[in-house]
Amino acid sequence: MSGAIRLLDVRDGVLSCDEVLAAIADPTAGGTALFIGTVRNHDHEKPVDRLSYEAHPDALKHLQAVAERVCEDPAVTALAAVHRTGDLKIGDAAVIVAVAASHRDVAFAACRRLIDDLKAEVPIWKHQHFSDGASEWVGAH
Repeated sequence: MSGAIRLLDVRDGVLSCDEVLAAIADPTAGGTALFIGTVRNHDHEKPVDRLSYEAHPDALKHLQAVAERVCEDPAVTALAAVHRTGDLKIGDAAVIVAVAASHRDVAFAACRRLIDDLKAEVPIWKHQHFSDGASEWVGAH
């Protein structure tokens, strides 16, 4: 595991930006990029009431592989990613990722890659519940 990976977790509980930022604090970093994915009140032009996330038992292993690839860039000094499972309400944080790097351009690019690859490769599925009673699963890999 890369020494730059400071925090990785998939958990059923409230996520904290403060925890993530504290995990990646590094005196060698010149830039820090943070992304917070939150539950929105709509999708496909339909109102969403709530949603839930489920994770495959190996989700953390997949997250580890994504994080290690992002950390292949030696300018990445610290990385953290946490994803929530269980029932979430509108406005709740579903995922928080952050990268500290030598310069801001590296931090922005690495943070973008981290969230994009996490969403594409880590087996975590979203079950959206719409106001009209319908529901759908999203992200089934």
